[in-house]
Amino acid sequence: MRNKGKTSPISIYHKASGKVLLPILFFLSLFIRFPFFFRDYIDRDESTFILVGQALVDGYLPYTYLWDLKPPLIFFIMAGLISLFGKSFIAIRLFGVLAVALTALFTFQIGKEVFSRKIGFWCSLATVLFLSLFGSLQGVMSEHISMLFFVPSLFILIRYKKNKHLFLSGLLMGLAIMTKINLAYPALFIAIYIFIVNTRQLSWDSGLKKGLCLGIPILLIIALTILPYMLNGQVHIWWNSVVLAPLEYTKAEPFAPEKILPFVIIISAFFFFVWRKQKINFKDPKVQLLFIALSGVCFSFIKGGKVNGHYLIQLYPMLLLFAGAFLSSIAIFRKWKTGPIMLVLLFLLPIESYREYHAIYMHNKERGSYFNGEGFRVPQYLKKEGLDKEDVFFLEYHIGYWLLDQSPLTLAATHPSNLCRDELFPYFDNPRKTAMEELKYIMEDLKPGIVIIRKNKRIFNKKEEAANEYTTRFIQDHYALHTTLDNAEIYLRSETR
Repeated sequence: MRNKGKTSPISIYHKASGKVLLPILFFLSLFIRFPFFFRDYIDRDESTFILVGQALVDGYLPYTYLWDLKPPLIFFIMAGLISLFGKSFIAIRLFGVLAVALTALFTFQIGKEVFSRKIGFWCSLATVLFLSLFGSLQGVMSEHISMLFFVPSLFILIRYKKNKHLFLSGLLMGLAIMTKINLAYPALFIAIYIFIVNTRQLSWDSGLKKGLCLGIPILLIIALTILPYMLNGQVHIWWNSVVLAPLEYTKAEPFAPEKILPFVIIISAFFFFVWRKQKINFKDPKVQLLFIALSGVCFSFIKGGKVNGHYLIQLYPMLLLFAGAFLSSIAIFRKWKTGPIMLVLLFLLPIESYREYHAIYMHNKERGSYFNGEGFRVPQYLKKEGLDKEDVFFLEYHIGYWLLDQSPLTLAATHPSNLCRDELFPYFDNPRKTAMEELKYIMEDLKPGIVIIRKNKRIFNKKEEAANEYTTRFIQDHYALHTTLDNAEIYLRSETR
């Protein structure tokens, strides 16, 4: 006779709902990501988003005063957070927590719809882990924000079939693309799939209608991001920055087989094995749609020629669901008590978070503040010494501009690595056409009073030999080392300006 006082794991999965799961996902995300709220920066890109967002708050459209190689929506989101909460790292990082939790929630909803509630449940927890650990994923990346729109869009396509639902999905897909431009590929793959399926099942005009119901709202969102530029007679700036520059960047970046081929081989081998062994029913239209979306993301990586760690944020929600479905099809795993095992893994995997909790505790104990990193220490020092009125050139820790109420010295200097991307200069109407011209203009014409670099590190990527040699030599000849704060070296101009 069944013991009515106990609840079996099956009944727990059966009772799991979005309302119950969302708080669990939110607090798991918060627990893992919270100690990183106090870092100056986790990835350079996050700092750049903040700077361009601040410029937007100050009245400058993205790409007109500061420039970066990302679609405009991410800057509008950052500007909204800054407008509401001021210069708050905690508010921005808390938004990241919410984005991860909501992405995980809709991963659960997709898993429940396509495979099973149990698979969706565990994959939602895994999504929080994989979107928050391993590398620079604790910051708020464009990939995090894009998945906040893309995964719900995919869920709507899988769950609902009416035209109004396609339209809503298209709106979310458009928001995702205007946060991460490479998601145009999975959107295109999905639109073609919907057109073909509906044409076969119904008629050609029905397929076209369904495709337009998805495609038109995507174009509408894109048009809305163009509108501010149109009102200011600057559509060319949007076009150059959002469309042409990313295409040129992809073309100019050297193909890196060591970065892309292992990824292609592993993904291909996994899906070939799963299909061959019939571990997943690929005849199911819902499985097909999920696979098409994943294939579109993979294709965008292959087209770009490399896979950085944070790129995989766009892949994890879908890939984890397939991995979960595969594991659940293996007899030995079905016999195990997966609940206790998964809970142990949830406890053990966030080792980076545990280390960061200890680091901020020790930092507060030693220095009286949880906020840590050279991006905080350098601005604090410059303010204390009365040097914050000088023009500062951050070749590293450029979040310091935000804390000093300053801006990067030129459009190209918004993100330090953009200084050496000659191929991008024509797309933001820069008067200087090469990295060397830009560096000479900054160092010899603008003459910043203070330069910040990393101690014992090259200023630019090792392949940028000329830029490294010029900048290093110029700093040696015209600047004097003022002080070193952790890994930041502060140089003051030593000649008469």
